[in-house]
Amino acid sequence: EYQWKGPFYFIQGADPQFGLMKAWTHGDTDNGDDEWGEEIKLAEQAVQAVNKLSPKPKFFVLCGDLVHGMPGTRWKKNQEQDLKDVLKNTDQDIPLVFVSGNHDIGNTPTSEAIDDYCKNWGDDYFSFWVGGVFFVVLNSQLYFDCSKVKELRQAQDAWLDEQLATAAKQKCKHIIVFQHIPLFLSKPDEDDDYFNLSKSVRQEIMEKFHKAGIKAVFSGHYHRNAGGFYKSLEMVVSSAIGCQLGKDTHGLRVVVVTEEKVVHKYYSLTELGSHGIEKELLDMLAEQ
Repeated sequence: EYQWKGPFYFIQGADPQFGLMKAWTHGDTDNGDDEWGEEIKLAEQAVQAVNKLSPKPKFFVLCGDLVHGMPGTRWKKNQEQDLKDVLKNTDQDIPLVFVSGNHDIGNTPTSEAIDDYCKNWGDDYFSFWVGGVFFVVLNSQLYFDCSKVKELRQAQDAWLDEQLATAAKQKCKHIIVFQHIPLFLSKPDEDDDYFNLSKSVRQEIMEKFHKAGIKAVFSGHYHRNAGGFYKSLEMVVSSAIGCQLGKDTHGLRVVVVTEEKVVHKYYSLTELGSHGIEKELLDMLAEQ
């Protein structure tokens, strides 16, 4: 879909992270994740809310930490199976897009962990077109710590440069990126943190994205809503479908793409499920 066909929207969710709620409550995030009934209910609520929307979103993207179990841990496979069982109920006309998070492939990923993720969920980085807009999905763990997979980091970098060159030639309306770890939470020059990418890596990526004309980067990881700007590049951090680490509600983000801009709003699952998208955003979709 290289051609612009008019405004559309998609749904962004992040961190269903089956298993974190109990682990967090018990203060044992390394191995207290043997129950995830609460997360199953929330993920079901998310799927139901998305299925009810009219018009339908172009796709539903999940920005990482699909489950809490790290590679090789005891409950990971069961958590993944239960998430798949919930996601199978997504309307067949709404494609699902998966982004790898640190819990999906490890804080220091290995090639085995990445292979396993790819077999389960699809490629760890790829691109696609929707209605004249170019979308890029990245594996942000390769930016966070690639010490065991340096060649994979180089491969993603080379691939990204090629993709951005292609996008420039195709004259796309917008370029939008999805990754799990935010570049930054509120300010481009903030200090390094567990929840952002280190300054040295961040600066280079932000500048590359800005030069390529990327409009926005959508991520999760923080389990709270946050974000800011680097020049004209917007960093959008969405809170979780699952465990909340701040004051936000379990929710999803509605992202409307018009010819001029990318507009988004975070809704609680309850709000989106009962009222759908508000008139102001629906009106933007109707403008041709």
